Amino acid sequence: MDPVIVVGAGPVGLSAALAVRSFGLPVTVLEAEPEDRVRPGSRALFVHRESLRLLDISSPGLAAEIVDHGVVWQTRRTLHRGREVYAKTYPAPKRGELPPFTSLRQVETERHLLGACKAAGVELAWGAPVSEVDISADGVTLVAGGKRRQARYVIAADGARSAVRQGLGIEMHGKRSDGFHVVVDVEDRPQNPALLERVFHYEHPEMGGRNVLRVPFAGGFQIDLQCKDDDDPDAFATDEAVRRWLPEVIDPAYLESILWVSKYHYLQVVADAFTDPSRRVLLVGEAAHLFPPLGARGMNSGIADADAAATAIAAALPAGNPARAAETIERFARDRHAAARYNSDAAGTALAHLKPTSPVTRLQQRAAAALSPAIPALGSWLEHAAYGPRTAPPTNPHGKY
Repeated sequence: MDPVIVVGAGPVGLSAALAVRSFGLPVTVLEAEPEDRVRPGSRALFVHRESLRLLDISSPGLAAEIVDHGVVWQTRRTLHRGREVYAKTYPAPKRGELPPFTSLRQVETERHLLGACKAAGVELAWGAPVSEVDISADGVTLVAGGKRRQARYVIAADGARSAVRQGLGIEMHGKRSDGFHVVVDVEDRPQNPALLERVFHYEHPEMGGRNVLRVPFAGGFQIDLQCKDDDDPDAFATDEAVRRWLPEVIDPAYLESILWVSKYHYLQVVADAFTDPSRRVLLVGEAAHLFPPLGARGMNSGIADADAAATAIAAALPAGNPARAAETIERFARDRHAAARYNSDAAGTALAHLKPTSPVTRLQQRAAAALSPAIPALGSWLEHAAYGPRTAPPTNPHGKY
């Protein structure tokens, strides 16, 4: 019986495997897709400083490798109906210090994590979808890719449609947004690169008052269009539709540099439990929670989940008392569930600001935009409220938030 199996080779699963290996434990990662899988689109763009720190503890030098690949934009701009209401340029990070974040496509983050896993001796089994989950008093039996595997503990990092979570009968509850967003990845032009600035535009006048966000990443940038609840996806989310409206928000020359177009709804859901009754399976990342991408809470909270799960398992494995081992796993589940609830509520606060249902809120935003030249704090409010509360979530005993 293996000590630990991780299910899922996305960024959270690979981070979990690295964290397990950092404790000197063997670990196998089971991934449903083949090794040559295609992962289109930017998906999760930001790796936060705390995530970089955790990854560097698991694999020294990995943070610098990811930072060297990514980009750090230093200027934030916020506009309202075509007029700038906030702009700030931050100093460059000091040499040798981790930046507040780095921005690169998820597929590239995964490539760095996968390389670190292979170097650390992580066993990877590709084309091994989990079809059965059976819990016993002393471990877990999985059927994956037609092969039976046993482990003392399983870290389930197999995403929003987690086969492991479904096999355990654990449900997720929360909300799904009515309106949709359109995401467009655009490749930069080396001969005339776009500015390294994040620009958020409330009620863009050329887009019928829809919100538009532009975020740089290594090699390009992403455009996120917030559509209205009654918008027709065919009018905004098809390749042809994007080619019609994109020149209204960026240089038309970029039409030949579109890499990916996707439509998504905000999901704000959290699993009812982050472990099974026997305390043998630990849910992490999107197997445990899904948030709107405001504040880049998804992958980053998943990396914190992964580190906390590995820490808990490393403490539970040598515990001579089964009750003490179970309590260690329960503490993980309790702490990470609290963190997920915090992140879900924070993302919900940001979403309520970006998509106000009250005319009063909309009026407050417009008044703040009008008064921002005289009262800069109002422009700062418009800038920061779009990402939700910035206060720290509750501290857990592992210190892994």
